[in-house]
Amino acid sequence: MKESILDAVGSPLVHVSSPEGATVAAKVEAFNPGGSAKDRPAQAMVAAAEQAGELSPGDRIVEPTSGNTGIGLAIVAAARGYDLTIVMPESKSPERRQVMAAYGADIELVSGDMETARDRADRLTEETGAIQLGQFENPANAEAHYRTTAEEILDQVDGREVDALVVSVGTGGTITGTASRLLEEFPDMEVVAVEPERNAVLSSGESGDDDYQGMGPGFVSDLLETDLVDAVETVALEDAEDECRRLAREEGILVGQSSGAASVAATRVAERIAEPELDCPEVPDDWSEVASDADGESDATVSSDGGAEQGYDDCPLVVTVFPDSGERYLSTGMFD
Repeated sequence: MKESILDAVGSPLVHVSSPEGATVAAKVEAFNPGGSAKDRPAQAMVAAAEQAGELSPGDRIVEPTSGNTGIGLAIVAAARGYDLTIVMPESKSPERRQVMAAYGADIELVSGDMETARDRADRLTEETGAIQLGQFENPANAEAHYRTTAEEILDQVDGREVDALVVSVGTGGTITGTASRLLEEFPDMEVVAVEPERNAVLSSGESGDDDYQGMGPGFVSDLLETDLVDAVETVALEDAEDECRRLAREEGILVGQSSGAASVAATRVAERIAEPELDCPEVPDDWSEVASDADGESDATVSSDGGAEQGYDDCPLVVTVFPDSGERYLSTGMFD
C-alpha cells in the first residue's frame, strides 16, 4: 500500500516501433499520477523547499508553467496542504487548466509566451510574498530525474547498454538529470536534445514562434547543462503530431506533442546507429509472442545474463522519454 499518491510516481520503459538493427524504448510518463514527467520535479521542488524551511502548510506557491508542472504542483499542493497560483499562457490547452482547477489550483492566464508568464509570476511573488519554486533554475528539478527517471531506466534495461538518450527540451531538467546519471554507467552514451524546428534556440541561438505545448520555451534555461548534449534534433510540429497519431493508432500509446517529437528524433538516431546484421528483437505483432506461462514468465528465450538470445544484448539501444499523455491535447484537434 502506498502511503500517499506522491509515492505512486514511476513509469514503464516500453519497446516501441524501431528500425531494423536497433531498439527504441520509451519511458511512458503518462503513468505518473498527474499524467506527465513533471510530477517528479514538482514533488522534489516542494520537498526541497520544505527541508530548507521555506514552505509550511498553508503557504501559497506561485509558479509559471505551460501546464504539466502546474498539474504536478497542483497534486503536491493538494496532498501537502498548500495554496497554489499557476500563471500560464492563454494559448495552452483548456484541458490543462481544467485539470489544475480540479485539484484546487488558482489559475491566471497571460497573453504572451512563457517569458510573459515568468514576468507575471515574479510580480505576483513580490506583491503577495508567496513562494516561487523556479522550475527553470531549481536544481531539485534535475535532481529528481537523476534520482528517479534515470534509476528506473537502469533497472528496466536489465543489464543492456544504453547507446543513446533522446529527450525533448523544456526546462532542461529531464535531459540534465537523466543524462548525468546514465553517463556514469554508460560514458560513451550519446545525448541528443530535441527542440522545435521553428523555435530552435539550441541549434540557432535565436527563438521563434511555434505552437508546441511544453517544449521549446524560447530560451535556454539555467538548468540545462549544454555540455552534456552531443547533438540536437529539430522536429516540425506537423511531424510530431503525425507521429502522435501513429503511436495512438498503431501502438496504442496516447501521448502529446513533445512525445511525438521525441519519437521522431529517437527513430532518426536509431536509424543512424542501427546494425541491421544483428537479429534485434521486434515489437511483437502476435499474441503468441507475448504469451506467458503459468508462472507469468514470457515464452521468449533468455540468456543467463538477462538478455534474449540472437544478439539482443548487442543490439543498439536508444532510450527516449514520452513526457505526457495525449488526453490534454484533445481540444487542439491533433487526433482529429
